Amino acid sequence: MKIKKVLLGSFLALTSLPMMAQMDASIKLNEVVTQNETSLIDEHGTRNALLEIANISHSTYNIRGMYVTTDRSVLDKKMSVPERVKLMSQIPNGDGRTNLSGQQIIVFQLGSQPNKGALHLSAKVNATAPTWIALYNGNATQLIDSVTVPALEADQSYARIANNGTAKDWEVKSADRVTVGIQNQTVVSESKVAKFKREDPHGFGMAIMAMGIVFACLALLWITFTLFGMLMRHTETAKKVANKQPIKPITKTVEKTMEVGHKTGVMLKEGFDTKGIDREVYMAVIGLALRQYEDDIHDVESGVITIKPKDTGWDDEYSQMTHLHEPLIPTKHNAPTIPTFKD
Repeated sequence: MKIKKVLLGSFLALTSLPMMAQMDASIKLNEVVTQNETSLIDEHGTRNALLEIANISHSTYNIRGMYVTTDRSVLDKKMSVPERVKLMSQIPNGDGRTNLSGQQIIVFQLGSQPNKGALHLSAKVNATAPTWIALYNGNATQLIDSVTVPALEADQSYARIANNGTAKDWEVKSADRVTVGIQNQTVVSESKVAKFKREDPHGFGMAIMAMGIVFACLALLWITFTLFGMLMRHTETAKKVANKQPIKPITKTVEKTMEVGHKTGVMLKEGFDTKGIDREVYMAVIGLALRQYEDDIHDVESGVITIKPKDTGWDDEYSQMTHLHEPLIPTKHNAPTIPTFKD
């Protein structure tokens, strides 16, 4: 059972470390006054050096148990924790003012005596020389924030104006602009215009960007008009092809064929309707034409069929008209003669 408790406690401690580190990063040193002559007075009527700490997040965080120091020797990693704690001043527990809500600030009296109140810290400040001030977490080993305050004149302050994590985030404020106890007019980062001016002071980047935009627009226009011209040319070609009507000759051929077929059908129908000589004549002419076409005896002229004289006996009356006449014995006097067609 004890092993389970130990493992559970270790797990909770490990999972809470990233969250604690993120919360610690939300706590910042915000403003420092090293020579306080006309600014805030403590509850005992005394003016001390002032340190403002801010919670820049939107969550509540209690800074009790953290340490403030102005001694650089604590940066020595070989120094033990007890030795480091002796060189620091701890923010006491038990005061509700240390529980900072989102965007809230708190002011501490530096170079004072902790027995005067919860907001009095013993960290010493040299008003005539640059002063390094650091904020450590409750284990006195993790540095949360630090700043080197330059030598300031009376009632001047060194204040944070941005939260970018660089030395440029701070500025010296004149006595009439000191905002200890009041939120600084800080910004998260500089504007885009100001950043562009800083990164491109001579305007070379602006010129290159402007020329690139112009050439890109020209290239886009060239591509657009080229594609439009190709489309128009294809449209003209399609119109010309449509105007020539290539399907019209085929349509006429089909119509002509249908017309000939119709006339042939009418002719055959008329021949069959007569039930007489016309029928036999039509059939004989068609059969003779087909036979001569097979024998390849017609001329080469288009549309002309030459029929040479040939005694075939196809129109003998005695064999074709038996229902009208008595059969005759053919002689040289009554033998039929086949008509001759010449070219």
